[in-house]
Amino acid sequence: MMEIILAKNAGFCFGVKRATQMAFEAAAEYEQICSLGPLIHSPQVVKELTEQGIKVVNNVEDIPSGSVIIRSHGVTAQEMARVQESNLTIVDATCPFVKKTQEYATRLSADGYTVVIVGEMEHPEVQGIVSYSGEAMGPVVADAKQAAALPRMKKVGLVAQTTQLYENLRDIMDVCLAKSQELRVFNTICDATSVRQNEAREIARAVDLMFVIGGHASANTSRLARICREIQPQSWHIETAEEIQPDWFVGVNKVGVTAGASTPRWLIDEVVARIAELGK
Repeated sequence: MMEIILAKNAGFCFGVKRATQMAFEAAAEYEQICSLGPLIHSPQVVKELTEQGIKVVNNVEDIPSGSVIIRSHGVTAQEMARVQESNLTIVDATCPFVKKTQEYATRLSADGYTVVIVGEMEHPEVQGIVSYSGEAMGPVVADAKQAAALPRMKKVGLVAQTTQLYENLRDIMDVCLAKSQELRVFNTICDATSVRQNEAREIARAVDLMFVIGGHASANTSRLARICREIQPQSWHIETAEEIQPDWFVGVNKVGVTAGASTPRWLIDEVVARIAELGK
């Protein structure tokens, strides 16, 4: 019988669990409700919420009336201002750790620092943090190579997308230290992210085949998959059990399973059941 090792911390993090709970409660309370952007990066959960009456819209102007849910990744300062100026009932499901990062960016800006953000520019969380940096907004850098291209700056304030690798933040911090007279750093990486990444590394080292479950648009899930792939080349990033191919299991004795912070437990259970079926 093939052995399956499931990560203890696979699936919903605190912020996502909080956001989905708030969304389902809001769907039951309000007749007309929209989500400003997908609540979380899980198509399956977003589909569930749509079935409960929560319509996803991408612009504040597209919300006719009623209520609006702010997604877990947060929105830009400008979008939040437009929502607050409207007559909409606001359900703010922004992850508290993301909101804290936004607050740090605002504080650094007010204190005269050029704000440098470690993350992926196209990610909605990063776009939100950028907007809270105001006029002091500096560049978004994905890695130390991009940081090395920065000009010298007098005062630099460094924050990170909450799902970044700690090692990446540390490398960029070293580069920024050499490029500034004064450097102030807030380690805004969520503890849950670090725990999942370390656990994924341990499991990937011990198995012949690794699965990382989560939305393909999910940054933290994609990062988990990259971490696992560096250790165990036979690592697959999947969204659902239907994507699993039987020929992946040839010669496999141990299978590892983890999941991103936006992955619901029922999806994880379906994947584990499918692996067990193929491993008989």
